[in-house]
Amino acid sequence: MSEEEAVFGLRWNDSISVALFTVMSYEYQYSWLLSAQIKYVWNRPWSLMSCLYLVVRYLGLSLAMYVVVTWGGMFYIPESVSYDILVVLEWGASVYFCFAEAILIWRLYALCNQSKLLLYVLVGSFLPIVALLIGTDVYLYSRPHAFSVKELVTPNIKYCTFSFNIGPMPAIYTSIPIVCYDVFLVILAAATLVRHLKERREYRMRPNAYMVMIVRYHTLYFVLNLTNQILMVILWAHIPTPAMNLSELFSDTMPFILAPRLIISIWDTHAQDDCVYSSTPFADCVCWTSPPRFEQHEMGSVIPLTWRDGVSCESVHHEQS
Repeated sequence: MSEEEAVFGLRWNDSISVALFTVMSYEYQYSWLLSAQIKYVWNRPWSLMSCLYLVVRYLGLSLAMYVVVTWGGMFYIPESVSYDILVVLEWGASVYFCFAEAILIWRLYALCNQSKLLLYVLVGSFLPIVALLIGTDVYLYSRPHAFSVKELVTPNIKYCTFSFNIGPMPAIYTSIPIVCYDVFLVILAAATLVRHLKERREYRMRPNAYMVMIVRYHTLYFVLNLTNQILMVILWAHIPTPAMNLSELFSDTMPFILAPRLIISIWDTHAQDDCVYSSTPFADCVCWTSPPRFEQHEMGSVIPLTWRDGVSCESVHHEQS
C-alpha cells in the first residue's frame, strides 16, 4: 500500500471516529432519554425488561465509545493489542445482539397472553442461534488466518487497520440462520397483529394501539438487523475504504441507539395514557392484549370481554371506581 492510500484510509478512519463520537455523545446526554430512563427504570420496581434495557443501553454505549478510543486515531496501539481489541469488540457485538433478541422474544411473550409454550419454543429455537454466534466469532473473528490486523508504516504515518483474509461466503452462510430466525419472529408478530385486527373488526372495535406500536417497532428492528447483517457480510468482500468505513459507522451506531429508544418510547406512550398498570412489569400489564380504558367504556356491558384470571373489564372498572 502506498503512502497516499494509507493517508486516505487514515483520514476516513478519523472522520468516521469523529462522527461516531459525536452521535454517541449526544445519545448519552440526550435530556429526554435520560429523564425517561430515570422515570421508567430507576424509579420503578426492577423487572426483566428494565434489566434488558440497561444492558442494551450501556453495553451499546460502551462498545461504541470503545471503538472511538481504541480505533479513533487518538493514539497509536501496537498490532498485537489492536487485534485483541477487535476480537473483544466482535464478541461484545454478538452479546449485544443476543440481549436485543431477548427483548423481541419477551415482547412476543407479552403480546401472546404470556403463553409458556410459545416462550419455550422461541427460547429453544434461539439457543442454536446463540451457538452459531459463538462458532462464528471463533471461526471468523478469533483466527488470524481469517481476520487479522496489519500495521501500515510509511515515512510520515504509522497506524493499524483490520484485514479480512477470506471471502464473504462463510459470513453469508452463518448469517442466513440468523436472518431466518428474525423473519420467523417478525412473521409471528405480524400474525398476532392480524389475528388481533380480525377479532376487533368482528366487534367493531378499534385496534389496541400498544399492540400496533409494538409490532411496528418489531418490524423496524427486523429491518435494522437485516441491514446490519448485510453490511457485516459485505465487509468480507474487500469493498472500497469509504464504503467500509460507512458500513462500520452504521453498525457501530444504529443498533446501539435504536433498541433502547424503542423500549423507552413504548414505556413513555404507556405512561401518557395514565394506565393504572404502568408501574407493573412489562409482561404483566393487560394493556398489551386488552383494550384501553376509553375503549372499554365505549363497549359498555354489551360485550363481556374477559381478561386473564377470569376478571372482566366491567368488574375491574367497578373496583377502580
